[in-house]
Amino acid sequence: MDRQIQLSPDILRTFVAAARTSNFTHAAHQLHRTQSAVSMQINRLEGDLGKVLFRRITRGVELTADGEALLKYARRLLRLHDEALASLTQPDVAGRIRLGAAEDYASQHLTDILRRFGRRYPLVRVDLYCDHSKNLLRLLQRGEIDICLCNSEHGETGGRFLRYEPVVWVAPVGVVVEKERPLPLAVFHHGCIYRKWALQALTEQEITYRIAYSSPSTAGVLAAVKAGLAVAPVGASIPRSGLRLLGEGMLNKLPSAVVSLHQADKPASQAQALLAEYISDAFRNMPMERVWTQRQTTSA
Repeated sequence: MDRQIQLSPDILRTFVAAARTSNFTHAAHQLHRTQSAVSMQINRLEGDLGKVLFRRITRGVELTADGEALLKYARRLLRLHDEALASLTQPDVAGRIRLGAAEDYASQHLTDILRRFGRRYPLVRVDLYCDHSKNLLRLLQRGEIDICLCNSEHGETGGRFLRYEPVVWVAPVGVVVEKERPLPLAVFHHGCIYRKWALQALTEQEITYRIAYSSPSTAGVLAAVKAGLAVAPVGASIPRSGLRLLGEGMLNKLPSAVVSLHQADKPASQAQALLAEYISDAFRNMPMERVWTQRQTTSA
């Protein structure tokens, strides 16, 4: 290699995103680029280094031994790069933010949002609290958290409207569990509006049911469905791998939840205001059709 190789932050971010998602298309979505642009950057990086960094597999890619070695350095280099920029260009953006979020949004969406926010403002510490929306609002009123991302039936007073979240019925792939009677359900614990709407819909259809699995987390509910144990009501923005969307001919359509962002009454710090904008922009621009091919109408 005669010419000097440069590991630019841009190409390292592409490499890390591809390694994290194990899929060039998913990495492209996170980076707001095309899949071909990501592939081109990875091919260029592999060519410059003279190493194969990714091994192509059926559903995406996986790191080779050389890729694993580079990943450790890439993360360290990007962290130092971002910290240096932040210390020089954003010296006043620092502090601690106590963020509350409904568990399904925290697990499915906030990971990427907080990762991007942390890269831009590495001097800001974000503490995340997960609970039901009503409990989070109580914490906000008591001053125990600073920002709250909630879902509700009609939109909680004082919040910033972000979007509607359709609630859909999902079933496992390869198992026709929806024809069982009583119908086995995987639902969240008491207090969740998804659970409330699901039981109301089944009662209206006069469908007998049993609670086969109850969990406070989205991961727990989805695990029960994917294992072929039950059907479940979930937000339509969840990834659909291992799930089938049940049409309206099988079970009644469920309402849509209102997603809103709430902040404490006290004046927000600069860091809090910036995080609120990051969250707002991400949720408002989240395309539903990239996850579910069948779109659900919002409730009136």
